[in-house]
Amino acid sequence: MKNYNKLVRDRIPEIIKEAGKTPITRILPEEEMETHLIQKLEEEVQEYKETRDFEELADLLEVIEALAKLRGEDLYSLERIKLDKREERGGFEEGILLETVED
Repeated sequence: MKNYNKLVRDRIPEIIKEAGKTPITRILPEEEMETHLIQKLEEEVQEYKETRDFEELADLLEVIEALAKLRGEDLYSLERIKLDKREERGGFEEGILLETVED
């Protein structure tokens, strides 16, 4: 038996069963979801840092969408905020590294 104690995608228990194993799961109450989603976000960021795999960005987006939904928002709202911030402060396309600010 291997302990995971981590948030997984909704179909993972089904996939584990199809592999002939028995998953032990529980449904998180809403008050625990944010904590586990943040842990999952950190896990996915670490995986991207290690692999630089484009697919990991999709996993990050999935977790971000779940966090937005938990807050009663959606990706459209998040995209709107992102575009407003880009309009006001710019994006990251130019690769500007701020080294210091002189007085």
